Amino acid sequence: MSGVKCTNKKVLSVLLAVSFMFSATACRTDIKEPYQLYSSIEKYGLALKSNSVLLGGQVAHLPETDSASAKVNEQFAKACGAFNDTTLSTIYSQKADERVYPASTTKILTAYVALKYGDLNEVYTVSENACDQAPDSSVAGLHPGDRVTLRDLLKGMLIVSGNDASVAIAEGISGSTESFAQLMNEEAAKLGATHSHFVNPNGLHDDDHYTTVYDMYLIFHAAIQNPVFLKIIKAKKSLVTYTDASGAVVKKEYLPTNHYKTGEAKAPKGITVIGGKTGTTGKAGYCLVLLSENESGENLITIVYKAVDRYSLYVMMNRLLLSFT
Repeated sequence: MSGVKCTNKKVLSVLLAVSFMFSATACRTDIKEPYQLYSSIEKYGLALKSNSVLLGGQVAHLPETDSASAKVNEQFAKACGAFNDTTLSTIYSQKADERVYPASTTKILTAYVALKYGDLNEVYTVSENACDQAPDSSVAGLHPGDRVTLRDLLKGMLIVSGNDASVAIAEGISGSTESFAQLMNEEAAKLGATHSHFVNPNGLHDDDHYTTVYDMYLIFHAAIQNPVFLKIIKAKKSLVTYTDASGAVVKKEYLPTNHYKTGEAKAPKGITVIGGKTGTTGKAGYCLVLLSENESGENLITIVYKAVDRYSLYVMMNRLLLSFT
């Protein structure tokens, strides 16, 4: 992005066309009802890109300084990035190289490692440890003794953000979450995500479990090369079938936590959301790593970390998506 204010009628009309299925209320941190996205770039200080530079290599690279509008956008989220993954350009950066807590976006790396080392058709037995989750934890509804394929565990982890499914995957691949975390760190380093450190497969808070926007871009860039990963994050719903400890058949339907997939949030005109991964904890705030496509068919990766609330998360994400229109 440049520091130029894009206040012409064409840009304003784009913003006016963007809407959420939340209520049109003023920007407050306690909003729970539907709302409309802001209708004026000038009023809220969003500067869109005027040009981008094609960068060498297999991935986009960070500029030396943050984008001009980063200070303004910090009212919504701490760290963000917008990357054209087709032209390998960084369109927007905001503290993209600073440590943040990833919450459940950690599961992107968990899936990447599982798809690299696991067999999708292998059946894992869910342990008591995997099911030992806090009452307010996001889960896939698994129980000790359930026998579930890796493929269906990935659905439970990526679609409904099941912390139980994450642990079951880690234990199935490496025998323990500790061993799996070591594998996660090894694979992250291979991808160039050298400013991250992971201690668990699900992103539950630990002071020593962190990443950066740019590191997560590198991890997500690698994950979306796998067609199975892509198919799962694209889904608006997913059916799984497995057996419980008694051998009885269990069937479940999983619905996404991503509001773009549920229709609770709308992307800007000309942007098609493919899918992504949400994350939320008290210290991580509201997070989202997203893959979208513009009218030219280019892959767009946008990342928001530590938004102050869900409202701000989707407002900031749409601001990033607007930079591609």
